Amino acid sequence: MAMPISSSSVARIATKPFDGLVRSASRSCSIGKIYRDRRTRHPSIRAALITEPDAFEVGRFVGSYGFMNITSYSSFQSGGFSNANVSDEFSPGYSSEDMERLRVQDVGEGQVKIRLYEGRVIQGPLKGTQVIFKVYPGQRAGGVEADMMAANELGTHVFLQSDSEKICPNLQFLLGGFETKMGEQWLACRNDGKYSAADYGKSVSEANSKDTARGENFWNPFTKEQKIKRRRIFVIKLLNGAMNGLAYMHDHDRLHQSLGPSSVVLNTMVEKDASYLVPKLRDLSFSVDIGYSSLGAAQSTLSEGLWRRASAAGAFTPLEKRAYGIADDIYEAGLFFAYLAFIPFCEAGIMDSISLQRLFENTFQLDLQAVREYCLADDRLLEAVKFLDLGDAAGWELLQAMLNPDYRQRPIAEAVLNHRFMSLVNLL
Repeated sequence: MAMPISSSSVARIATKPFDGLVRSASRSCSIGKIYRDRRTRHPSIRAALITEPDAFEVGRFVGSYGFMNITSYSSFQSGGFSNANVSDEFSPGYSSEDMERLRVQDVGEGQVKIRLYEGRVIQGPLKGTQVIFKVYPGQRAGGVEADMMAANELGTHVFLQSDSEKICPNLQFLLGGFETKMGEQWLACRNDGKYSAADYGKSVSEANSKDTARGENFWNPFTKEQKIKRRRIFVIKLLNGAMNGLAYMHDHDRLHQSLGPSSVVLNTMVEKDASYLVPKLRDLSFSVDIGYSSLGAAQSTLSEGLWRRASAAGAFTPLEKRAYGIADDIYEAGLFFAYLAFIPFCEAGIMDSISLQRLFENTFQLDLQAVREYCLADDRLLEAVKFLDLGDAAGWELLQAMLNPDYRQRPIAEAVLNHRFMSLVNLL
């Protein structure tokens, strides 16, 4: 499991415009090894990819980010995440066996730094199409891991796009790419949105703080009510789109393994335009093939951590490992749901993704009833509680299921989509 992290602790995107559009300096480069390996796997989609550097024009630098890598893992202790301040007697109602199935990862920032650029296609039938370039460093800067991540992301996109009649609207679409003389891998995806769910959460929480400072929530209760209603609809649609993309991946034997606020692209952050919102999953570099033939083959370096955790949880057979991998993605999706349920409904600085995860996992050991009681006592968290309370606590019910300590009890993505909480968007 790996999570994208921004180059800044404050914002994922830090713009630095270039003076006008510039051509790629690598126009004479060959495609490179990450394309050669896949020429015969899906010939139709392979032929459709744009692989000539001259076909693209590179624009301004958009931003950069890195990844947190798992460096070790240990069992989830009954008293919390090795936290001596949490009482060993605290029990949320799960057995010690249930708790043992959870794994805690120690993470560190990896050396692979991804750069993003805007651009467009300037040749062929897709001329004029706006793209986002995702640039993986060469081996000198990023090591072998960078090449593996680029090749894995390319291969995953090619596989998921192999059926042109069943393209998922909630997955970022790869148009092509190339390799430079310096060994950098440039992947070009259609630019369907420049925002992420992390950008949305940050923007809305900051707006909440400004509204409170101006006293708008006090003097205009009707305006606040309408704003909260729009926000609830927007968040549910965002979660629904992300889960639809994840369900498509699982149905096609692929795990995401990097799902989080920064891995979901949005075409709008305007809440009143929720009907036009189309979230898309990106960052597929850690995706894992869970087809039965692949589960029996030699494991990739990128998936070693996942299968170690699976073995520690008692998943050894291909069927058990597949079920564990899917459940692991659902747990990540559950943490993403928690982010969406809290961050947009709080003021800036009240809660962030890390402190929220610690609250759930460390302090209350995934007992969400206890989390709810704790949050009810803090006026700053009341809107988040009210959101999850909708539909007779349907939000808490879904969140508890997705974060179940026993991976065998977590719902599949399709079940999440069919949960009654998701249908509340039609009743608000």
